[in-house]
Amino acid sequence: MTTTAADHADEDVELEVPYYLKSSVEAASAGFWRMLRRLPKLLREAWRLAWESSPRITIAVVVLQLAGGVVGAIGLVSVVGVLDGLLAEGPTPERIRAAIPSVLVFAAAGAIRTLLSSAGTAAHGRLSPLVSQTAELRLLELTTRADLAVFDDAEWRDTMHRARDRGVFASQSLVDQGISLGTNVISLLAAGGVLTVLHPALLPLLVLAVVPTAWAAVRSARLNWRQRMRLSALYRRRYMLSDLLADRDAAPELRAFTLRGFLLGEVRRLLDVQTRAQIRVMEQQVKTTLVGTALGACATGLTYTLMIWLLMTGRMELAVGGAAAYAIGIGIGALSQVAFTVRHLYEEGLSFADYQAFCELARTHAEPVRRQTAPRAFEELRVENVSFRYPGAEKQALTDVSLTLRRGQTVALVGENGSGKSTLAKILAGLYRPESGSVSWDGVTLDDYGPESVREGVAVVMQEPTRWPLRAKDNIVIGRYDRDAADDAVVAAAQAGDAHDFIVELPRQYETLLSRHFTDGADLSGGQWQRLAVSRAFFRDAALLICDEPTANLDARAEHDVYQRLRELAEGRTVVLITHRLASVRTADLILVFDHGRLAEQGDHDALMARSGLYAELFTLQAEAYSDR
Repeated sequence: MTTTAADHADEDVELEVPYYLKSSVEAASAGFWRMLRRLPKLLREAWRLAWESSPRITIAVVVLQLAGGVVGAIGLVSVVGVLDGLLAEGPTPERIRAAIPSVLVFAAAGAIRTLLSSAGTAAHGRLSPLVSQTAELRLLELTTRADLAVFDDAEWRDTMHRARDRGVFASQSLVDQGISLGTNVISLLAAGGVLTVLHPALLPLLVLAVVPTAWAAVRSARLNWRQRMRLSALYRRRYMLSDLLADRDAAPELRAFTLRGFLLGEVRRLLDVQTRAQIRVMEQQVKTTLVGTALGACATGLTYTLMIWLLMTGRMELAVGGAAAYAIGIGIGALSQVAFTVRHLYEEGLSFADYQAFCELARTHAEPVRRQTAPRAFEELRVENVSFRYPGAEKQALTDVSLTLRRGQTVALVGENGSGKSTLAKILAGLYRPESGSVSWDGVTLDDYGPESVREGVAVVMQEPTRWPLRAKDNIVIGRYDRDAADDAVVAAAQAGDAHDFIVELPRQYETLLSRHFTDGADLSGGQWQRLAVSRAFFRDAALLICDEPTANLDARAEHDVYQRLRELAEGRTVVLITHRLASVRTADLILVFDHGRLAEQGDHDALMARSGLYAELFTLQAEAYSDR
């Protein structure tokens, strides 16, 4: 395959290391001795995680490993007895009879070790998913406890994605590799111990025989890991494009804009880059393997030459030499596996370090824990001198905002994009904590209450509600964590949110799974999802209802019906509406007008129109769009 300068330029761009693999750069370039020095710490972390997942199974794995090593050593020693009997002087039947006890020991040791290995594999098989479960649940618990504001911090998001993309897998892999290392080290110690007993000079021979093979293995593995690291981003892009070519949602636009040729060309280009990179690595690996094999053959030849010399000079008995050759073969295999495992441990350890760093960062950004529980309702909600700035932002989103809301009021927040309406709504809902100032319910600041208990008294309808892949019923009842809610209550909430009519037309009505990704699942239009979110808010039956553009995806009739129901719901509770459609807020009890993060005006519609300020200007602009010209 011929390559051009343009091809190499493409590769330089496509093979740039992504953020979530930065730690693997160190792994791909680290030397073997550097990895070895870090090994004890990694093993401690691995066993600590295993112990947290299941102390009982962790102990079982360790005991079975040790027992397997002891039995393996006994089997190796019995080889000497077998060869002694077979090589002794005398008739063949007598030599066979002399070897039978050692043969039985060898066979029994092999059988017992097989049983121990099977039991160890079973224990490992149970421990590994438990470790993954422990790591993933810890990550999710810490992520969901974190202050919402940190999700606007780019550095936080990068750290979180690194932990999610590779950290959980690395946690499980770290334990798996730790167990593998333990197994191979025990086999190696057993072989080395037997060789030391057989003849002191044999142990150095074992190391001499395996060093070239281990070098080739580590170097070849390093080349492979570097390739995986550099191609990872390319793989993801190719898979994403391939998925789009076969995706149901993308299929109409793919055909409407005749994108087939363009996307196929992109996939082909990425495959070309991938193929050229793989061929180069394969050629380097072949060269490395050839050198390692040649050096290993020389070292092995030297090892057996020294063994023959020891036998010929009478410094070693023939039976001992045979057992030593068997032990050296086992030792070479174990030592090669140790080299591979140490390499894997080091790389996974770096990814696990990202996971640990995020867990620690999440703990420092966790929402405060308060023992005092917020009341389910309030008479007065007061905002005093509240200011707020998003992480990394130069300007404040809110500046010195003060206002008072009362039970039973319908309050509208209006203003141009970026004026601070949604930010204030999130502060009222307890999602953000003010940078300065306070929010209080009946004179008690929300800081005195647990964040979760505050939110239990609030219902929020987002502008773009989450499309939960759950049953239609579950999409409503999760608003109050009640999966066993009475059907009448669910239907009443759906009717209040104008969702009942389309739900009963679904294949399984309220039991229909709302996702096309699963068998028998169904999808909804944007407006239907919006009405389902409003129904969820009605079911929550909270003291404070916050609606951020609740009718953005609804037609005019549906919008009118939703606002009519919201006005009915306001009796006995406070409703906060955020909208750009000012005609919908004319009947609001209080209209708050925001401008560049400040509360510019407040009052009812008539008072604000008479003032001829910002609200009057915005309302007039919208009204002119519907007037005759």
